[in-house]
Amino acid sequence: MTVFVFDAYGTLFDVHAAIGRYKNEAGPDADRISDLWRTKQLEYTWTLTLAGKYEDFWVLTERALDYALARFPSANKALKSKYLDAYLSLDAYPDARTTVQGLKARGLKTAILSNGSPKMLTAAVSAAGMEKDFDALLSVDSVKMFKPRMEVYQLTTDALKVSPGDVVFASSNRWDVMGARAFGFRPVWVNRTNMPEEYPDLPPMKVVPDLSSLVGVG
Repeated sequence: MTVFVFDAYGTLFDVHAAIGRYKNEAGPDADRISDLWRTKQLEYTWTLTLAGKYEDFWVLTERALDYALARFPSANKALKSKYLDAYLSLDAYPDARTTVQGLKARGLKTAILSNGSPKMLTAAVSAAGMEKDFDALLSVDSVKMFKPRMEVYQLTTDALKVSPGDVVFASSNRWDVMGARAFGFRPVWVNRTNMPEEYPDLPPMKVVPDLSSLVGVG
């Protein structure tokens, strides 16, 4: 039985939409601030997990934003609360809902496996109007460690009662695809921005430019 599992941030939801909504007010370094926000958000998940520590992803998201705003003197710090509010309702990529609904129409199970906290995932899915499109929203919060720890990917097999080889896992993050492959999933790298290969020893099953290319995979 094949099931389709999706990473959330950067795969289904555009992480740069939060600052993008206020780009005219954000200042000349808006894109650089958004990039650094995302970079630090992920960095904190890796460093804390390596140290055997855990903080809720929402806490790390705010901490990373504070760093990014402090890093650029041009940043409009008064927008902080608006950025955070927007992060809870990030824009879904145009192909996200149609792809997931297409898989559901084929009678397939779908789920999200994310670093995001349960509150964040519920808010994002609701804002995208995708509440009925997933059989499970799986958060690392239940194991108190972040991807790419193997315990995180096991949340999927435990929750959906499948073996790793039954899971087609879609992520835009190459390091996440690497972790999923190491666990035994059949990962698909959604390489939206044509990034270069990084982990040739743990390759994806397939590389696609967007989620719509998942149609027919299985």
